[in-house]
Amino acid sequence: MSKKRKLSLRLKIISPLKALANSHEPKSAPPIRNHEHTHAIIFKRDDSVRFSLDSDLDKLDIEDLDENTEQAFAKFMRAHKCYDLIPTSAKLVIFDTLLNVKKAFFALVYNGVRAAPLWDSSKQDYVGMLTITDFILILHKYYKSPLVKMDELEEHKIATWREALSEKIKPFVYIEPDASLYDAVKTLISNHVHRLPVIDRVTGNALYILTHKRILRFLYLCINELPKPGFMHQTLDELNIGTFQNVVTAKTSTPVIEALNMFVNHRISAVPVVDDQGKVVNIYAKFDVINLAAEKTYNNLDITIDQALKHRHKESWFEGVVNCLVTDKLEDVIVKLVQAEVHRLVIVDVETHVKGIVSLSDILTFLVLKPMGYEPNKKS
Repeated sequence: MSKKRKLSLRLKIISPLKALANSHEPKSAPPIRNHEHTHAIIFKRDDSVRFSLDSDLDKLDIEDLDENTEQAFAKFMRAHKCYDLIPTSAKLVIFDTLLNVKKAFFALVYNGVRAAPLWDSSKQDYVGMLTITDFILILHKYYKSPLVKMDELEEHKIATWREALSEKIKPFVYIEPDASLYDAVKTLISNHVHRLPVIDRVTGNALYILTHKRILRFLYLCINELPKPGFMHQTLDELNIGTFQNVVTAKTSTPVIEALNMFVNHRISAVPVVDDQGKVVNIYAKFDVINLAAEKTYNNLDITIDQALKHRHKESWFEGVVNCLVTDKLEDVIVKLVQAEVHRLVIVDVETHVKGIVSLSDILTFLVLKPMGYEPNKKS
């Protein structure tokens, strides 16, 4: 990408850092872009700049990739920058930490996004991310029964909530647009985060949010142009990819509050839902919890998973429960993950009993990091 292209992109984006310095609005929050949610920016971008995989700057030498095909995907990621994943149009929501927690989660639902960078006006900087995990932690910490109102959710500001849970709040992890996609994968995996803001520190612009799903899809779209490592034809069992021990499951009769406890205590992002024979019939993921905010039913978490899943919006966010076998080849697993647009596959036997889970982070670790000798400590 040429410097001129980069400059034209930067000039089209309004940063809360720069906007605050140049505006007459109160300094307690970023400029307000949405009449319904104070202390929030709902930022939409529609650039004419398009990014080409054939950029002269990042063109790969195929002969170099052929020297060690196992490292082909890692080298491909090193040769491309985070800029290359930024789409021509996107929506980014930014919350000031003075925003009410409840309103913030409603804003996530309203705008159809899963996470938002947090802006601290007193520090004039980004300080973290608000995600569905925060919503789950609030419910986990303060829910007592349907008869007891959660005043903390109703009244707390984001800043108050972050202070109350300061021991669990992670440092703000971000990446700059000129960093390589290899570094993005390494940052995601090593920090055990699922969303990585791309922030231009020169301008203060938050440009985009990278995820495992978007990175794997980018690789998938180019994979036929790259040398194919031999391991792509091997099975999950042969490569030992996935989690097969202590796989946490739930039943349709499991109360939602117990499922939330599973998310928090086991640090997992989804639980397969099984019937009495242990056969997978559904999946309950962290993102399903946002339906509690959308339906305003979070005051009764004693309902069963089966009851909660009836409120799932069929037309929108549900990824679906997608299975695979331990004997499936890695290349087939990648195709299934990308085409189904899911974060994980439930590994089952021929009778659909749950045997394990293979996640996007498992796949990216194996494809990109392991060939370069980097293997982080595994966490669910």
